[in-house]
Amino acid sequence: MPDKVLIYSRFPKAMMARIGAKFELMDAAGKPPTDKFSADDLKDVRALITAGGQPLGADVMDMLPSLQAIVCYGTGYDGVDLKAMKERGIVLGNSPAANAAAVADLAIMLMLTTTRRLLPADDYLRSGGWANAKPSPLMTPPRGMPGRRIGIYGMGEIGRKIASRAAAFETEVGYANRTNYTDLPYRYFPDLGSLVDWCDVLIVAVRAGPETQHVIDAAMLKRLGKEGYIVNISRGSTIDQAALIAALADGAIAGAGLDVFEKEPHVPDALSGFPNVVVTPHIGGHTTESHVGMQDCVIANLDAFFAGKSLAYGVT
Repeated sequence: MPDKVLIYSRFPKAMMARIGAKFELMDAAGKPPTDKFSADDLKDVRALITAGGQPLGADVMDMLPSLQAIVCYGTGYDGVDLKAMKERGIVLGNSPAANAAAVADLAIMLMLTTTRRLLPADDYLRSGGWANAKPSPLMTPPRGMPGRRIGIYGMGEIGRKIASRAAAFETEVGYANRTNYTDLPYRYFPDLGSLVDWCDVLIVAVRAGPETQHVIDAAMLKRLGKEGYIVNISRGSTIDQAALIAALADGAIAGAGLDVFEKEPHVPDALSGFPNVVVTPHIGGHTTESHVGMQDCVIANLDAFFAGKSLAYGVT
């Protein structure tokens, strides 16, 4: 009989099909497990699958008295209460680097779309402005990529792929990270502030957590400056969203490209109303190849767990 696995977060059924071929899935569809299943149904569930950004606290863990493994579909695990997990002897796994290329591609797309004012250009054509030679301040020539200083905050797998892609556009690339990687050909900055002072495009690729909560605040945005752009493909929690809206309204920064937000899927109308802001619905890792890779990691983690082995992609 297949081992039981609870699906805690809401996932499209197609994303769970390969996993469901190997395990007996109990889909809570993003609701508390006890809303969908009885205590008797849940008493012997030993593993669950979750989206890393969704809050998963002690209250949920206590609904599953036999829970021993939490497996995140994706790289992040910032929603998991690590303290509660460790107190209960639960192990944690994720899908490291499975979507890194896709997220890096989107970061570059957001950077180019924002700095080259692609959305205003598209609107200018569709609205008849080009055909009618209508003057538009948004159609003045923007600065190109050669010589731009691209700052990457966080040099994990995604950060490295962003850096290599950005360098191909004849830019200067720098990064801030806890570790100075001497094998990388990019300029290292010991802290975020010094990186922000140097760059004119800041790409946020750092892992979310308490130490990065609102690390991009009003003061940091002011340091980025009137010619500076910010791109966020990390988590919405890393940027003080209210401060970002204020900075955009005041012209304190030049623009933003955002795939993540503080309270998803809700995005303030103010953000989507700025012509110098590009927004996408958290689709950084949403490619066919990325999903296959993440499913491979989830299956490998569950296979190892139910075989009594260490998780294939465990988080320490």
